[in-house]
Amino acid sequence: MQATIDHLQQIIRIYSRRMEALSAEAYIRKPLPEKWSKQEMLGHLIDSAQNNIRRFIVAQYEETPAILYQQDEWVELNGYQGYPVGDLIALWRLLNLQICRILSNMSPETAQRKCFMGGQEPQALEWVAADYCNHLLHHLHQILDLAPIAYP
Repeated sequence: MQATIDHLQQIIRIYSRRMEALSAEAYIRKPLPEKWSKQEMLGHLIDSAQNNIRRFIVAQYEETPAILYQQDEWVELNGYQGYPVGDLIALWRLLNLQICRILSNMSPETAQRKCFMGGQEPQALEWVAADYCNHLLHHLHQILDLAPIAYP
């Protein structure tokens, strides 16, 4: 789990600076009316962090909880398009630092507890944490117009 924590800390450090360098105009532009803007994509990452915090906590005291969320509804109902982008970047950073703290407090045995996220099988928290980093990188590369990173 320490490698995943270190990876997430590196993502926070590198990408928060890169996101701060983008203009507000770049964030609010929508490629198509039905597609998310970069700002809404960042909001999606905030929603993902919140839902994963819940997974990492609840799976420690409940047996294989099912924690799902409807991403499009969360982005729409949070109204991220109207937020100051600096606030969103700060919130994203703080939520991810909180994930690092939660993961740091998790024992190796606890990291093997499972959570159902809507796929075929429940996944161990250790796997959820590593997958979370991959999901982050996929969307951060979209936000920053970097080389695409595939994510299932």
